[in-house]
Amino acid sequence: MAPTTPTAPTAPAPSTPSAPAADAGLLSAGLGDVWTLPGVYAPQADTCLLARAVRAEGVGAGADVLEVCTGSGALAVLASRLGARVSATDISWRAVMTARLNAARAGQPVQVRRGDLAMPWFGRTFDLVLSNPPYVPARSPRVPARGLSRAWDAGRDGRRVVDRICAHASALLRPHGVLLMVHSGLCDAEATLARLGEAGLRGTVTERVTVPFGPVLTERLPWLRAQGLLGADEDREELVVVRAERS
Repeated sequence: MAPTTPTAPTAPAPSTPSAPAADAGLLSAGLGDVWTLPGVYAPQADTCLLARAVRAEGVGAGADVLEVCTGSGALAVLASRLGARVSATDISWRAVMTARLNAARAGQPVQVRRGDLAMPWFGRTFDLVLSNPPYVPARSPRVPARGLSRAWDAGRDGRRVVDRICAHASALLRPHGVLLMVHSGLCDAEATLARLGEAGLRGTVTERVTVPFGPVLTERLPWLRAQGLLGADEDREELVVVRAERS
């Protein structure tokens, strides 16, 4: 999911998709059964939160939708089920294959291409842009070039990919087009709104939820607290959905 400069693909080891992620959260969000190849980010609470935002947006027939950092393709497939024409991108070949597999299983004509952010669809504009980008603060200032961690690691402040999306969203949106993006409160929702404002978009936080820390954040708790990103008594992560509209 983490956009970096594309590198030549390496042949993945033979593998089979994992069992479908069909927990109650995915089903209630309308995502259904989602398969993921090994090394691809599986839908979690942030995916479900963004799925609800997509439904609330009223996506329907005739809308052109782009999902950036598609991962499993679950959100792209959802938008297609709602009647939209959907394009999607990811920097990971495994994610691209996973998203294509899930679209085929759902019988949805989602077009998935590999590349950095929206570059595979350069020159096109959309009614709606979706993204669940990497957003977890990491010890390294760089986005990983490979491996599962590039689906969540996003520099020391968690904003390496979020800031790029904010900067480029306006060019991807048609007049009155909308960006829907989910990320952690750890990487500062107010900073996201400010960046979007600098890019000429009207941004708001439309939803906030708190969830238990997952394995990645649990392992990093001492470092996150030392950096001042978490208080000593904080034991849950806030997730936010940011909605930004082009005038």
